[in-house]
Amino acid sequence: MVLLLLLLLAAVPLIGVVWIALYGSLTTVDGLFMSLILLSMSGIVGMTALYELRRRASGVGTGLSAVGVPSGLWLGPGELVRSGKVQDVVFYESNVGQPNKSVVTLSDGGDSSQTLVVEGDMRNALPVGQRVQIILRKEGGQNVLVNLSYS
Repeated sequence: MVLLLLLLLAAVPLIGVVWIALYGSLTTVDGLFMSLILLSMSGIVGMTALYELRRRASGVGTGLSAVGVPSGLWLGPGELVRSGKVQDVVFYESNVGQPNKSVVTLSDGGDSSQTLVVEGDMRNALPVGQRVQIILRKEGGQNVLVNLSYS
């Protein structure tokens, strides 16, 4: 449905360019710049439609491929699952206008550990020593906590 809407929105500015060309105002400055603007709009929305088509063809974000995710939980595009025992949570208060961040260190019981940077204060949500499963989503270049389960 989204793909069909994107293709429709890419075609509408092209109809405007045809309209400008048919009524002979393509050679004026107004007609030239309006045509360039409409072609740019059509190109941007058309590239978005091609990206969506390519994403669907590759199968990214369409299934429940993560291991250990509770049944019935849908992972959307850009969401990732991390699990382990919380070793450390360090909170950093940012400047005005910037989101605060927490640096979370998870271990899997061995020597290896994972470090995650999550938006917001996670000190109360992720107690040290607790085994957790975290689902994160990228929003505006930041990891945002979507779901948290303790085990």
